[in-house]
Amino acid sequence: MAHTAAALGLTKPNVVEPLQVSFAAIGIEPSDWEGDVLAVAVTEKDLCRSPCSSFENAVLKRLDSQLGGLLSEASAEEDFAGKAGQLVVLRLQGQGFKRLGLIGLGRSAPFTAAACRGLGESFASVAKSARAGSAALALASPGGIHGEFKPNAAAAIASGTVLGLYEDNRYRSESNKVHLKHVHLIGFGYGPEVDRRLELANYVSSGVIFGKDLVNSPANVLTPVVLAEEASKIASTYSDVFTATILDEERCRELKMGSYLAVAAASANPPRFIHLCYKPPGGNVKRKLAIVGKGLTFDSGGYNIKIGAVCNIELMKWDMGGSAAVLGAAKALGEIKPPGVEVHFIVAACENMISGTGMRPGDIVTASNGKTIEAYNTDAEGRLTLADALVYACKQGVDKIIDLATLTGFCRVALGPSIAGILTPSDELHEEVAAASEVSGEKFWRLPLEESYWETMKSGVADMLNTGAIPQGGVITAALFLKQFVDEKVQWMHIDVAGPVWSHKNRSATGFGVSTMVEWVLKNSSSINEDEATQGGEELV
Repeated sequence: MAHTAAALGLTKPNVVEPLQVSFAAIGIEPSDWEGDVLAVAVTEKDLCRSPCSSFENAVLKRLDSQLGGLLSEASAEEDFAGKAGQLVVLRLQGQGFKRLGLIGLGRSAPFTAAACRGLGESFASVAKSARAGSAALALASPGGIHGEFKPNAAAAIASGTVLGLYEDNRYRSESNKVHLKHVHLIGFGYGPEVDRRLELANYVSSGVIFGKDLVNSPANVLTPVVLAEEASKIASTYSDVFTATILDEERCRELKMGSYLAVAAASANPPRFIHLCYKPPGGNVKRKLAIVGKGLTFDSGGYNIKIGAVCNIELMKWDMGGSAAVLGAAKALGEIKPPGVEVHFIVAACENMISGTGMRPGDIVTASNGKTIEAYNTDAEGRLTLADALVYACKQGVDKIIDLATLTGFCRVALGPSIAGILTPSDELHEEVAAASEVSGEKFWRLPLEESYWETMKSGVADMLNTGAIPQGGVITAALFLKQFVDEKVQWMHIDVAGPVWSHKNRSATGFGVSTMVEWVLKNSSSINEDEATQGGEELV
C-alpha cells in the first residue's frame, strides 16, 4: 500500500518493500543441511533417552553425535523437555549451520493447519532473532505427520513463517530489516504437490499481509476513497482476470441504496461502493460466487456514540476488517487464477460519523430492495451498509454469497478473540466453509439462525428495526436482519469476525478471513472440475 498525498496530521505511510522469502521442501538428513539456522521441531517423546543417556530419536541422536554431545548437554542444562512453547538455540562453530534451535511441540506433532501455522511463527522468531539469511525447519519425527497431510502442513508452516516475520513499519520513523530470504523444509515430503501448496501459501500470505495492512491503516489515511483506490489497484495489477466498478454517491443514489447512504451521510469523506469482478482465464464460468465485506473505515457510533472502554472507539479503524478479508482474498486469487468460477468482491465503504446531516435515531431509511428500516440505534450501522451490498450481490446472478463483518460485540463476547461466528440456513455452505477452514487453520463456530428471534426486530412504523429491542441474541438478530436482503434462491452465509480480526496482544490486525475465503473459492473451483470428470466418465461408460 502506498498513498501519494499526506493525510490529516500530515501522515503519509512509508513505502515498504514486500517480504521476499522462498520456500522449498527437500529430502535430506537435517544434519547434512548447510546454512545459517537449523531448527528442529521436537515432541516430548522425541527427547526420551536411552539408559546411556543418548537420544533414542534418530534425528536428534545423529545431530548430538555430530556435535559431540553438545545437544544433550544443552537440553539438560536449559531444562528443555519439548513442551509446547519451549525454545532453545545453540551457537555453533565448525558446522554446516551456524545455529541449531529446538522448538517444543508438546506431546504430539502438529496435525492441524492451525498448529502448523503456530510452528511457522515460532520458527520465524528463531530466524529473526538470529538475523538469518537462510534457515531450515526439520521434524525430529517426520512420521508423526500423516503423508496426505504433509503438503498442507508445509504450506501452513510457510504461511506462519511469513506472517511471523512480517512487521508493519509503514508508520514508524525507523524499521527493522528482515534478513531471511531462503527457507528449506525437511521431513514434509517433496515433489510437485508440496511445491504447488507452497506456491499457494506464498500467494495467500501476500493477501493476508495486504488485509492486515488495510486494517492497520488509521482512518485519517484509509478513507473510503483510498480503500476504493486500493481495490482498483488489484484490478489493474491483474487486469487479465479482474475488472473494477467504483460507484460514487450519485450513482448509489440512482440505485436507491438509501440504507447505505444514510450511514455515510454525516461524514466529510464521501462513500465509495466497490465491486471487483473476477472471471477465469478463457471464460467457461460454471459457478458464480460473491464475497461481501463490511467496509466502515471508521465507526464513531453516530449519535449513539461509542462510550466507555469496552466500546473501543480508538480501535474502530478495524470496522472495515470484513472488507480487508474480501480484498486480501481478491489479491491472492488474482495470482492463483482458479478456473470455472466467477467471483464478485463487494464492499460498501463509508464512515459512520456525527454531524447535522447525519442519520438520527428513529429515522426511517429505505434499502435498494424497497424494504424500510427504522434506525433504532445508529451504532448498528454495518448491517445497514451490508443490506444494500447484499441486494447488489444478488443482482449479479450469483449462486452463493458469504459476507464477512465486524458486526457485533456480542459475538466477541460469546466466542472470544480467536473464533468467528457463522450463521447460515445452508448446511451445504457450512460444510464447504468448514472444509476450507481445516486447510486455512482459521477457527469458526456455527450459531443457530433462530427465526423466532425476529419478533424482536419488528418496528411499529417500518418493515423492521435495525437492531433488536432487547440485547439478548444480538448475533442472531443481526444475521436475521441481513437475511431480509438475500434472494431465497441464493445460498448465503454471514460470518461475524468481530473477535479474531484484531490481536489485542500484538496490538495489530490479524488478516483473519483471507485464507479461508481463498480456500473456499478454490474448493468450489476444484469441485467443478471433479464434477466434469465424473460426468465425462459416465459418458464413456
